[in-house]
Amino acid sequence: MLILRRADVSEILSGSESEIIDLVADAYKLHDEGKTSLPHSVFLRFPEEEHARDRIIGLPAYVGGGAPAAGMKWISSFPGNIDSGLERASAAVVLNSLDTGHPVAFVEGAVISAKRTAASAALAARELTTDAPPVSVLLIGCGVINLEILRFLDAALPDLREAALYDTDPARAEAFAEQCAREVPGVKAHPVTDLAAALGEHRLVSLATTAAEPHLDLAACGPDTTVLHVSLRDLTPEAILAAVNVVDDADHVCRERTSLHLAEQRTGDRGFIAAPIGALLRGTASVTREPGRPVVYSPFGLGVLDIALAAMAARRAGELGLGVRVDDFLPA
Repeated sequence: MLILRRADVSEILSGSESEIIDLVADAYKLHDEGKTSLPHSVFLRFPEEEHARDRIIGLPAYVGGGAPAAGMKWISSFPGNIDSGLERASAAVVLNSLDTGHPVAFVEGAVISAKRTAASAALAARELTTDAPPVSVLLIGCGVINLEILRFLDAALPDLREAALYDTDPARAEAFAEQCAREVPGVKAHPVTDLAAALGEHRLVSLATTAAEPHLDLAACGPDTTVLHVSLRDLTPEAILAAVNVVDDADHVCRERTSLHLAEQRTGDRGFIAAPIGALLRGTASVTREPGRPVVYSPFGLGVLDIALAAMAARRAGELGLGVRVDDFLPA
């Protein structure tokens, strides 16, 4: 058993944004071709009121292609951690041998999860704005995920120069601006307090919040806005129905009271979804912008991405001599 700690995973994946974006694109193509296995995620929730916002999610997956891999990500989301100075999410990924089924690697998964989420968002931003690449982005939610998204947008969008930062806690946005300046110096980051004005000023918007219920419409957005709806529960059903919608997988994203699930319940079908990202990448589908309708990308966060990226990290760990090996984890 190979155990990769957070420091190992961070070292292995540092500076590999473009390569990770390519890996995520390949996984989406394989998924669209039917070369993956992806059961529905399992949501573990708790009966106590004190844990009403908390959940732990299991994402089993298999991805085929030239570097096949199988395993499961187990990720928790405890929003109250933020108030205690802890990260909201923590995760682990187990990889299984495709020869014996034995678990062969145990990988710290929060870094994997953040980077595959950011790579997915940046990939969609690049694909959906090819006609007019944005020079600025509005980040709503000043946390770990939007920091990674900014890092990956910087790699995917050569013209990006500015990031406006909005959070319900202005002090958090101020501190986040300083962090962005240190870690993504090529993009000028600054906090904003007028959300409606900011939505109208920036053609690219990234939503990465801890919202459990819809709270935002897109009425203030310009007509050619692209929204990366990463946290999935920010937008009202009306906003979803008024947009051109791209997803990673309709069956997965229309669950668990996401904004798209609520829109499906309202209309009775999924006709409001224009295309999956895998089909766009393969050229078997296209998205046409319509006057007055923003394009919204809502990725559920498919487990195939975590498994593919964790497997890449495990391969690199062997080359670099990183990680801890436990030879007697299983009986000989």
